[in-house]
Amino acid sequence: MKLTTEHEAIRRTMRRFIEDEINPHVEAWEEDEIFPAHEVFKKLGDLGMLGLSKPAEYGGAALDFSYSLVMLESLGYATCLGIPMAVAVQSSMATPALAQYGSPELCREFLTPAIAGDVVSCIGVSEPGAGSDVAAIKTFARSDGDDYVINGTKTWITNSTQADWMCCLVNTEGDDIHRNKTLVIVPMRAKGVSVVKKIRKLGMNASDTAQIFFDDVRVPKRNRIGEEGRGFVYQMEQFQEERLAGSVYHLPAFERALDETIAYARERQIFGKSLLENQMVHFTLAELKAEVELLRGAIYQATERIVDGEDATFLASIIKLKTGRLARELPDKCMQFWGGVGYTREVFISRLYRDARLLSIAGGADEVMLQIIAKKMGILPRRR
Repeated sequence: MKLTTEHEAIRRTMRRFIEDEINPHVEAWEEDEIFPAHEVFKKLGDLGMLGLSKPAEYGGAALDFSYSLVMLESLGYATCLGIPMAVAVQSSMATPALAQYGSPELCREFLTPAIAGDVVSCIGVSEPGAGSDVAAIKTFARSDGDDYVINGTKTWITNSTQADWMCCLVNTEGDDIHRNKTLVIVPMRAKGVSVVKKIRKLGMNASDTAQIFFDDVRVPKRNRIGEEGRGFVYQMEQFQEERLAGSVYHLPAFERALDETIAYARERQIFGKSLLENQMVHFTLAELKAEVELLRGAIYQATERIVDGEDATFLASIIKLKTGRLARELPDKCMQFWGGVGYTREVFISRLYRDARLLSIAGGADEVMLQIIAKKMGILPRRR
């Protein structure tokens, strides 16, 4: 993927924004276990960063996905991963299907203010009994005239305590679990929507997460995205952007961890020489750097496929799998070289160790990525 002057301008703008508007507040937001999403998203919207690849008629820049990818990568310069994740939900998880399949009226009502940063959105797929197994969701939308009446629950929902609307995957009529699902925009202040439990987490603490209940929530059918019964397909397509988004903002965080570990190992003296002089240490760091660069190349390649209108599911699944594994390996090995200091909350590596662990779980666990890869390879055993 060749970066243009426009790509680099986006990167510079985002780095300034993060240094001025995000990093000075990260410690307080981590302590509070929430950040002011409306305030931050509005500033990003004013910069035009929430709709780079969205249609111009709804306030977007109508650029291809590579520009959004660079913006998402730049989010990784934040000193925590919770804020990048929250922003990625708005730009690349809750809105792609709406932008592609939503009616003009629906897009004007919900997509336009999301691009402007005037509202906060969330994506509602996971449930207590259905995470990576999307087809197993139980939340049901009953048809009642011109409305849907929704009952069920969603959990692990990022941005949900502050969100204005949810892109919600529900079951509609039919028994085929892959053809009875529909994406519906649910206003979070609709009667019957309850944020019942804010969830405390191991990491990603600056990002709010909650469980949501729907009790006879009445939503007009005009809030449906695209066709009824096509929600599973739309969600699978949306996962391509989501999995690249969730992977790419880890790259600058990995690089920061390596740079800080190298600097610390160079200064740390052990047995009369710097720790960095130990061959095992600098070989390990070199191997980790190689893995980061290989992932960047794969992410850029997958982005090119999306830009060219091709299906990137296979490569995006590989990237999600390998980034999630590196997200466990790299912080762990770097922390080892920090010794006792690395186990404290005083250094970046300990936060990365906690934050990055989520990637192998959220948005499709490692095991599901392996299943998708095996299916694309044609090696899954046939069902009887």
